[in-house]
Amino acid sequence: MCPVESALKPYVARLAESMRLLPDKPDETAQATARALWHLAAGARLSLHGAWEKALPQLDAQGCQRLAALIEERVRGVPLAHLTGMQRFMGLDLLAGKEALIPRKETELLGQAALDHLRELAVTRQELLVIDVCTGSGNLAVAMAHYVARARVFASDLSHDAAMLAVRNAHHVRVHDRVEVREGDLLAPFDEPRFHGAADLLLCNPPYISSAKVDAMPEEISKHEPRLAFDGGPFGVNLVIRLMRDGLRFLRTGGVLAFEVGLGQAPGLARRLATAGYGEVRSLADSAGEIRALIATR
Repeated sequence: MCPVESALKPYVARLAESMRLLPDKPDETAQATARALWHLAAGARLSLHGAWEKALPQLDAQGCQRLAALIEERVRGVPLAHLTGMQRFMGLDLLAGKEALIPRKETELLGQAALDHLRELAVTRQELLVIDVCTGSGNLAVAMAHYVARARVFASDLSHDAAMLAVRNAHHVRVHDRVEVREGDLLAPFDEPRFHGAADLLLCNPPYISSAKVDAMPEEISKHEPRLAFDGGPFGVNLVIRLMRDGLRFLRTGGVLAFEVGLGQAPGLARRLATAGYGEVRSLADSAGEIRALIATR
């Protein structure tokens, strides 16, 4: 048997010397990663945060072998969420995989602002309509439905595989009765009268990396997560520009468009929102002072 805490140390050391800590995954330290993989070797698929919340079980000899193999996979660059199949987002442990972008902590800034908007509306409204495009794993859509019982959420993704992962997450969190996932390009799956001028919230975590920079991203990202989730065209804003133009047809008066942006993109996109016909435009900055999301009112 492996003595639990002392046996963990060499695995932590192996990860610390060989694993690159990425800025968009700041919680994935060597210690936290080793704990999550230890639980996985014991047969429990837990998110990074879920693994911290549980005591480490004993591992038999075969479990130790499984752990050593998992550590080496992580060292080779396989994302932790792809190994465990789980990722925490806004307090929810969601299913994760190669089908879609792994939900990032930075997107919680957008998610919390969207949630605050819905909760304010829910005080006086019986039902709220939310549309989430580029839904990926469905993390934003599922979170909105989970935390706001009056929200009816419609989500879409161009990728069939991502859309199916979003469906599985809706079932996993038990909000599938209020989350409908459709396959298609941006708002095209909802281009019918019932959605025109009806949305209280239009959400999007779009691909916003310029095409030239996608291949220069760390291999852990570029080789394991779908390019479709990152490539935003020559300047990284192609999709967002379409979204702000088309979104006006779907938002009700007073409805909100909220989307994540790349570093340095916010000033130009805020000006475009104003000229496109939106009213108030708010910027959301992260802890480093970088603007990472924009919110505009119809």
